[in-house]
Order: sequence, then C-alpha cells, then structure tokens
Amino acid sequence: MTKSPRKQRLSVYLEPAVMKRLVEHAARRDQSRSLIAEAAIESFLSPDAAERQEAAFTKRLDQIDRRITRLERDVGISVETLAVFVRFWLSTTPALPEPAAQAARVKTGERYEAFVTALGRRLAKGPQLRQEISEDMDVSDHSAKHDQL
Repeated sequence: MTKSPRKQRLSVYLEPAVMKRLVEHAARRDQSRSLIAEAAIESFLSPDAAERQEAAFTKRLDQIDRRITRLERDVGISVETLAVFVRFWLSTTPALPEPAAQAARVKTGERYEAFVTALGRRLAKGPQLRQEISEDMDVSDHSAKHDQL
C-alpha cells in the first residue's frame, strides 16, 4: 500500500483585516484556517473559476433586468392612471361660480388630508393596483379602451 504524499507547508502574510475575516469564517464553519485557505486558493486557481464568476454576474444582471422591467411597468401604470383620471376629471367637472369656488378652496386642505389618509391605508394593506393589472394585457385591446376615454 502506497502512502499518500504529505501536504506541503506554505507561509503566507495576510493583512490584519483579511486574517480577521479568515479566522471568523473558519470559526463559523468550524474548520481550520488552513482548510479554508486551501479551498480559496484552489477555487482561485481553478480553470472554471472565471466561468463560475461570469455565471454569478449573469444571474445577478438577469435579476436586475427583471426588477427594472417591473419598475418600467409600474411607472407606466402610474402615468396612465394619472392621465385617465385627469382626462375624466376635466371632462366631468364643470367650472364653479366664484362664491362656490371660494368655498371649495376652503375645503381643499381637509379633502387632501382625507385623500392622503386613504392612500396610506391602501398602500399599507394592498393589494396594489399594479398587482391587480394583468401583465399579459393585449396592446391592441389597451389602445382601443384608451381611445374610448
């Protein structure tokens, strides 16, 4: 039976911060510092290390892309919602005569506070409008409905 070759010793000088992280990592994993350092060096020298790193970057970029796509969708919904509301409000709200307009200005602060309170409740409990709208909306159907308003 052949005896396996002994491991060779290597002395390495580490910055204090790196050494501290190595000691903490080894303690958390209940492994020796040598074993952690050997695995790190092996990973660094491995020919597929670059491929693993590229895969990790690609995965992260895909996640960011999905988040940006959702953000674009949410902002689009917000803009369209506001546009529909303003168009509807302008087409259905007659101008007030001056005495009524003065009374309405007095009530504005109170009504705005009620609006902000209702909005806060809506955001706190959900579901949010963006969750109620299908992501698979047919574009031609959307433009036909938009033209009706």
